[in-house]
Amino acid sequence: MRFAGKVAVVTGSGREAGLGAGIARRLAAEGATVVISDIGGSKDAATPDAMIGGTAEMDAIAAALPHGGSTFACDVRDPDQMRALAAHAVSAHGGLDIWVNNAGIGYIMKPLLEVSAEDWRAVIDVNLSGAWFGLQAAADVMVKQGRGGRIINIASQAAKSGFPHAQAYTASKHGLVGLIRSASIELGPHSITVNNVCPNHVTTGLGQWQNEHFAAVQSKSVEQYLAEMAARIPMGRPGLPQDTAGAVAFLCSDDSAYITGESMNVSGGEEPH
Repeated sequence: MRFAGKVAVVTGSGREAGLGAGIARRLAAEGATVVISDIGGSKDAATPDAMIGGTAEMDAIAAALPHGGSTFACDVRDPDQMRALAAHAVSAHGGLDIWVNNAGIGYIMKPLLEVSAEDWRAVIDVNLSGAWFGLQAAADVMVKQGRGGRIINIASQAAKSGFPHAQAYTASKHGLVGLIRSASIELGPHSITVNNVCPNHVTTGLGQWQNEHFAAVQSKSVEQYLAEMAARIPMGRPGLPQDTAGAVAFLCSDDSAYITGESMNVSGGEEPH
């Protein structure tokens, strides 16, 4: 129960089979009170219902968590909504100790010459600007509380290496590396650590869409695509939600109190730098 008495916010955690829900469950299992946050419903073409966490699904995930919790619909592209999310954690649960920027767009994948300005902005707005708005909102509360805190971005293997059909995605995740390197310098004196977790492919609901998309792009079956993926990973399999959740839990714990500004690979050895 490392996080007993701690309050955590996890953005993009409103999909049952999603990475965010897995992270929320791990933190709650170790005692944290968790705010489940997602966009709640489609707002535009960049946020289709099939790819986002709706209100009912958010409520179901929160209801199954131990140690209480709540939900808060939030569009991470809006800094005012992110500040409201941080304020909700304080008003509903008495404080804010852990903030996980997990919300992301990983489903706008096109050849370079087919990417529109709208595609580019949609990905950058969520994956990079959204993480910045969340970091700033969380840090503001944590600095005022004066008891330190943990801020973690879910980056990606794409924060370290490039991938075809993922120009905006890769750029956004590389941007998170620079963001935490800078933020950690300013927040270190407040005992607030800022880190990235960089998983390789994880077959969540989004991951299944990616499997089908990239298998089709390469004229392969999904089974062949996944077998080839596993073959290039030293540990012989893609990542699981619990792999990323375990890394997040470590970075939220007292054992990581002297670790900040780092981008931790969780890739089974596939991404060694």
